[in-house]
Amino acid sequence: MGTQLHMFLLPFMARGHMIPMVDLAKLLSSRGIKITIVTTPLNSISISNSIQNSKSLSTSQIQLLILKFPSAEVGLPDGCENLDSVITPDMFPKFISAFNLFQNPFEEAVMKQRPHCILADMYFPWANDVAAKFGIPRLNFHATSFFSSCASEFMRIHEPYNHVLSDTEPFLIPRLPGDITFTKMKLPQFVRENLKNEVSEFIKRAHELGFACYGIIMNSFYELEAEYVDCCRNVLGIKAWPIGPLSLCNKETEEKAQRGNESSIDEHECLKWLDSKKPNSVVYVCFGSMAKFNFDQLKEIASGLEAARKNFIWVVRKVKKEEEEENHDWLPEGYEQRMEGKGLIIKGWAPQVLILDHPAVGGFVTHCGWNSTLEGVTAGVPMVTWPMAAEQFYNEKLVTDVLKIGVAIGVQKWVRVVGDFIEREALENAIRRVMEGEEAKEMRNRAKELAKMAKKAVTENGSSYSNLHDLIQELKSLAF
Repeated sequence: MGTQLHMFLLPFMARGHMIPMVDLAKLLSSRGIKITIVTTPLNSISISNSIQNSKSLSTSQIQLLILKFPSAEVGLPDGCENLDSVITPDMFPKFISAFNLFQNPFEEAVMKQRPHCILADMYFPWANDVAAKFGIPRLNFHATSFFSSCASEFMRIHEPYNHVLSDTEPFLIPRLPGDITFTKMKLPQFVRENLKNEVSEFIKRAHELGFACYGIIMNSFYELEAEYVDCCRNVLGIKAWPIGPLSLCNKETEEKAQRGNESSIDEHECLKWLDSKKPNSVVYVCFGSMAKFNFDQLKEIASGLEAARKNFIWVVRKVKKEEEEENHDWLPEGYEQRMEGKGLIIKGWAPQVLILDHPAVGGFVTHCGWNSTLEGVTAGVPMVTWPMAAEQFYNEKLVTDVLKIGVAIGVQKWVRVVGDFIEREALENAIRRVMEGEEAKEMRNRAKELAKMAKKAVTENGSSYSNLHDLIQELKSLAF
């Protein structure tokens, strides 16, 4: 046991970051690595459930180290340990403060257990200091694409948006392969308006140190983003290992269904409904765990889905203050009766990987979060892109302009919570473009080819499989 590699994994406290990190823990454990996932009491519940549901991989070497999150110390409610529970703007600075205080207990844990490596989400910039203090390598986990990471880094370094005259004027992202254009409107508000506050300064610091580490691990695969993997390695000069798609480590129905959170619908009921539909006849609509819409936008989505005349599964999360209302004002009158048998509305968490993998699903309306985008790629499903915040506008460019497996619905502005208002006609037209006609057929063919590459990448001697092997060997050579 003296030569067993021991890694500390530190996932960011947000659903979209925790899910791939737990998949990564399963994958590393299957290669004989001792894994300690450092987390907090409430976050540990979903992590533990996900690990216990894993039947296809050995997870016996995964341990959870549960540390108290300092919510009370900064004036947050007890149990506010995850971004999902940060529901008002004034809570964000407090959450960041608690986040920074978390360094002390983490550092004590590292001192006590002395792991050979720290693999932390990029939004733990202080993990660099901890790793340096104990002389161990720190790997950064970027929960996004190589395309997005390179684009945002070149934006940070060169600030090309400073040279345009208006928020809507397109400009080239310098040094990024593919002649990709962008506008200021699609940049985060604090960048666009040069805002300086606790939250923006934290995010800026995380991005400044995003590549200041031993190397980065990405939930992607080389064949999908070869130009941008090479750009990261050769232009930005950082060691980089694409080892995804990580979702493919989940083989059984149960572990796919309960990945990340307990599903709000019985997965067998959901699959039975899909089984009754023809191939490529269902559009799946989901906007991730953070995005929420007001009633007007929900009504518009409902009307657009009805007008498109396609079978659909729609995952709905409403604005918090309206979630408490049990009425159905957010649906047009008589909507559920008209859509009976044609539309399935899921309120809460959906078994997304299972749904996307079903042959009946022929299109995916997505917010372009990286987990969802890569799951769509892995399933071979064309996408309607509806980005809102974070790095989602970059991922939209990858899907529509580089991979050419999706169409943009037309969102023009980065807004963290509700986003641009999109009219029903735009949704109807975009759905028809990915589901009908020659253009849709060409997108589907490209998407299916990428799906084959994704599955091959994680098999023995595939690119991601080999990258993970090389990473482990490199870490062992440093440790022993």
